[in-house]
Amino acid sequence: MLEDLPKLGADGRILEGIVTTRNENGTINISPMGPIVDDQIRGFVFRPYKTSTTYKNLRREREGVFHVTDDVELFAQAAVGQPDPTPALDDLVLTEACRWFRFAVQALDDSQDRTHIIAATTDRGIQRDFFGFNRAKHVVIEAAILATRVHLLPTEQLQQELARLETPLQKTAGESELRAFAFLREYIDTAIERANPMESSP
Repeated sequence: MLEDLPKLGADGRILEGIVTTRNENGTINISPMGPIVDDQIRGFVFRPYKTSTTYKNLRREREGVFHVTDDVELFAQAAVGQPDPTPALDDLVLTEACRWFRFAVQALDDSQDRTHIIAATTDRGIQRDFFGFNRAKHVVIEAAILATRVHLLPTEQLQQELARLETPLQKTAGESELRAFAFLREYIDTAIERANPMESSP
């Protein structure tokens, strides 16, 4: 097990990225995830729910790859479904990643619904430069998080959050950010309509 695990607010922070794991049938699962990491990214503390595919795959396979990327369309697609994987090097590393970190599970605690999975970095690579900071990219990440919580958050809160995100998006977005946000907004609006069919009927 890793010693001196990073702690939020101290030597650790959440790093948003994309995790690939292998499904039981050999296909790839692609999911956005924000593990706790330290500055050197020596390892990860993942906290997926037991209902997630990522948890089930890591429990069974005990390995995966964490990707750092500025491809917000990939984030958006992964948040609500399964984008077409674009593997490089092997079947778990995605071509659109800026950096990737292969990891092996060291310890797993699933005594509660939200699990704790401790993993150590076993290999890493750099594929291209990170584009840089952009408010619109952060907007898409926030919208992607909202999309994964449509079943948990009240309709009014979802709509207010989307409206709040619109301003920085319109001020700073390029085509890819606009496409990603529109994709997520359509997904969230559809989920709201399905949850409240009487409100959307004429």
